[in-house]
Amino acid sequence: MSGRDNPTPKSPDDENGGGRFKGNQSLLIIAIAALLTFTVVGFLRNQVKEGNTREIAYNEFLQMVDEGSVESVVIGNTQITITPKPETEGYPVLTNYITVRMDEDGDLVERLYKAGVETRRERHDTAAIIYSVASFVFPFLIVVLFMNLMMKRMGGGGIMGVGKSNAKVYVQKETGVTFADVAGEDEAKESLTEIVEFLHNPGRFTKIGAKLPKGALLVGPPGTGKTLLAKAVAGEANVPFFSLSGSDFVEMFVGVGASRVRDLFKQAQENAPCIIFIDEIDAIGKSRDSRFGGNDEREQTLNQLLSEMDGFDSSKGLLVLGATNRPEILDPALLRPGRFDRRVIVERPDLKGRVEILKVHAKNVLMDDTVDLDAIGLATSGAVGSDLANMINEAAILAVKNGRKAVSQKDLFEAVEVVLVGKEKKDRVMNQKERRIVSYHEVGHALISALQKNSEPVQKITIVPRTMGALGYVMYVPEEETYLKSRQELDDMLVSLLGGRAAEQIVFGNVTTGAENDIEKATAIAKAMVTKYGMSSRFGLMGLATTEDQYLTGRTVMNCADETAAQVDQEVKEMLNAAYDKALEMLGQNRDVLDKIADFLINRETITGKEFMEILRRTKKDAVVPASERKVILV
Repeated sequence: MSGRDNPTPKSPDDENGGGRFKGNQSLLIIAIAALLTFTVVGFLRNQVKEGNTREIAYNEFLQMVDEGSVESVVIGNTQITITPKPETEGYPVLTNYITVRMDEDGDLVERLYKAGVETRRERHDTAAIIYSVASFVFPFLIVVLFMNLMMKRMGGGGIMGVGKSNAKVYVQKETGVTFADVAGEDEAKESLTEIVEFLHNPGRFTKIGAKLPKGALLVGPPGTGKTLLAKAVAGEANVPFFSLSGSDFVEMFVGVGASRVRDLFKQAQENAPCIIFIDEIDAIGKSRDSRFGGNDEREQTLNQLLSEMDGFDSSKGLLVLGATNRPEILDPALLRPGRFDRRVIVERPDLKGRVEILKVHAKNVLMDDTVDLDAIGLATSGAVGSDLANMINEAAILAVKNGRKAVSQKDLFEAVEVVLVGKEKKDRVMNQKERRIVSYHEVGHALISALQKNSEPVQKITIVPRTMGALGYVMYVPEEETYLKSRQELDDMLVSLLGGRAAEQIVFGNVTTGAENDIEKATAIAKAMVTKYGMSSRFGLMGLATTEDQYLTGRTVMNCADETAAQVDQEVKEMLNAAYDKALEMLGQNRDVLDKIADFLINRETITGKEFMEILRRTKKDAVVPASERKVILV
């Protein structure tokens, strides 16, 4: 712990010269508020005053006195305020009349006395002075309080804390998470464990000249556990851990983000060794681009972050952790060695990793003897840690709902379906015609998969609608996890995806909108085969597309001429048509099997992969046995 059992971050304002920028900025804001208040209040007072005040000429005033139209006057240093008599025509009583005082008119008072005009000298009493001052002070205080409230709502800590860092500080194991709570990311854990060991025992590494990396960037898809890993580092490191999001730096006022970066690193250096964790760092680390303009506040914040990462001494044990889903948009200056020295990839877990993650989340859940987490791991290919945690929780909820005291394998498989395709939509009742169409559609997928040697085994077929829009679906569970797909496997996938549409065409002589998602997936696979995998007979090994947002949308962008893109579309069309023709041929040759399984599914709504294969084997066996002997076999 380096002699710091309970470090308390010091405020930069506590030291001589500390907080100078923030103090100046606060004074500037107060000055702006005062100027704004005086301007507005003065303007309003002038408007009110001008609304019921009329200035007249001095000779007109004397004429009014001689005519006996003046009731009273107040003589000031520079002007005279006149109140006319109520019966005077052309001079409304509710209006104040003023005129300029003439110093050379010495007999004015005597003239007013002879005319019977009530005359008073203007006095500046205390009440008037207090009222005048209060009319400015109270609006000023309201403006300051309003600005202070708005800054607090934006996380600025008010006017006096506008440039202070609002990072959450964790000390020792306050996060409640350690590396024991993280599974499925062994390589990422190993990289971070080295950093933790360096913080605990720097002499072991510095003895041979090794230096602590200044920064480590956690990169991967959403839900893979980047933030969880950072919390585990905090739990293991036993040093202060400053945690905040990239958006916490970006505020309305230009310069506030840069000030917060300075304040954060100043606190961190005072409490070194420590760790700074910036989640969603792409909020401030986006690449600077002058072509389309930029955000001055964000770019100033990024420049300050770059400067601070260059300036601190890593030998003191200060480490910056960042996490992002979009490494491709980060500024190159942020990614160069000397800033974020190490990139830790947090990928989707493989089969072994998924099983380990399931075990971590299942350790506090009661489970019966039927549970096989290896089978669940096989059924959840592509799932990330957050998905698997959600599945365990959904299974526990289903077990309680069904009156069981422990989670069963059935609950887990149902939870997998809930997470992937939604809950059963019990209020959607299909008519008999639609039930037959959906049944043949799903059996078409399953039957083609069973007839092809490169397809995955069928786990379940159902025509029960789900909340995510599926009217039915086929669930596949691979026998083992693979990382590569051969050309033949991809071709078989195309045929299987189009098997539902082919079944509709064969049985009903018509097609429906039910194949929308199948066609979308098949088109994406065929296009990837042509543009990315080099499996095109026309273009060969040419790469015609690039992937953007690898860890988010995975969107592909064509990198070729328009004429070439048109030829790509033509080849994709030819591949899909060939796959559809093959699906029609295979289902046409096995029409009796298709009918029997579809009828069985209509009556049961849901059948298992085992039941599906039994019907398939029995029907295929009947097809090769003479009709005179079939009764014996069936009996």
